Amino acid sequence: MGVFPGVGLGPQRLISTKTPRMELRPLVMCFALCVVYATSKPTEKKDRVHHDEPLSNREHDDSENFDYDHEAFLGQEEAKSFDQLTPEESKERLGMLVERIDEDKDGYVTVEEMKKWIKHAQKRWIYDDVDRQWKSHDLNGDGVVSWDEYKNATYGYILDDPDPDDGFSYRQMMARDERRFKMANQDADMKADKEEFTAFLHPEEYDHMKDIVVLETMEDIDKNGDGFIDLDEYIGDMYNQEGDATEPEWVKTEREQFTEFRDKNKDGKMDKEETRDWILPSDYDHAEAEAKHLVYESDADKDGRLTKGEIVDKYDLFVGSQATDFGEALTRHDEF
Repeated sequence: MGVFPGVGLGPQRLISTKTPRMELRPLVMCFALCVVYATSKPTEKKDRVHHDEPLSNREHDDSENFDYDHEAFLGQEEAKSFDQLTPEESKERLGMLVERIDEDKDGYVTVEEMKKWIKHAQKRWIYDDVDRQWKSHDLNGDGVVSWDEYKNATYGYILDDPDPDDGFSYRQMMARDERRFKMANQDADMKADKEEFTAFLHPEEYDHMKDIVVLETMEDIDKNGDGFIDLDEYIGDMYNQEGDATEPEWVKTEREQFTEFRDKNKDGKMDKEETRDWILPSDYDHAEAEAKHLVYESDADKDGRLTKGEIVDKYDLFVGSQATDFGEALTRHDEF
């Protein structure tokens, strides 16, 4: 998964030299690194564009094996665990997964439900991150994280000290976090359930959070505060010339990209929609393509949806087992 600088890893916790707080992650260091980055010449350009990662690095050739499908459906690590199971155990665990995939419990798995599951399997690291942070933010154990809980855990020492001697504008950061929290908190009660907290920490994964991703990115790059990103700001976010007369070739290419493609209306700057098109491109939807493939290959009665029986009958397409792993090992041995 691509990660935006300042976006996608979620709001970071602060470290105070005055008052120790529980397991606070160093936003100070993150912010300081950004300052260092801005004042030094990068060896590689900063990439603010979010692309979906491929579902698997395996070649997708079902005539050879179903390794790609296994990793797409389960995620890489989970796919490995199925390879250690007997066929009967694989079928049993797959049947249990089907019940989770069938969200509306109507006995059928649709392409949309399959797509949503695949996206979930591919983003499992995000949910692991949220679970870890959840434990240290739901302080009263009531099953929600309120804004006050998050604010106190993250910015508490600033609230205690009206004039902290740290040189960064933490109150500005807090205001920015609060704005994002409100966007994620769809029922407007300033209490985030697990899904809302995930949207808060990883906004690029949610359609209703895309506006805040664009806004935060523009605020980071728009140095003159006019609400737009001009060419100098665009290049300056990626590269600091430091008085050198010559630019790397990639900087020249980025200038051309800005003029020819980013600035669609040719007014010399990027507005909100142009920035959105840049950092959130409409990529090929790998999860949707794989969902359609799995449904098509398993849909015995061709009604466009899958029963639990249809999926389990084609279990070797979805998951591995000792049998498939052993079969592939034999094939590799024969080839050798």
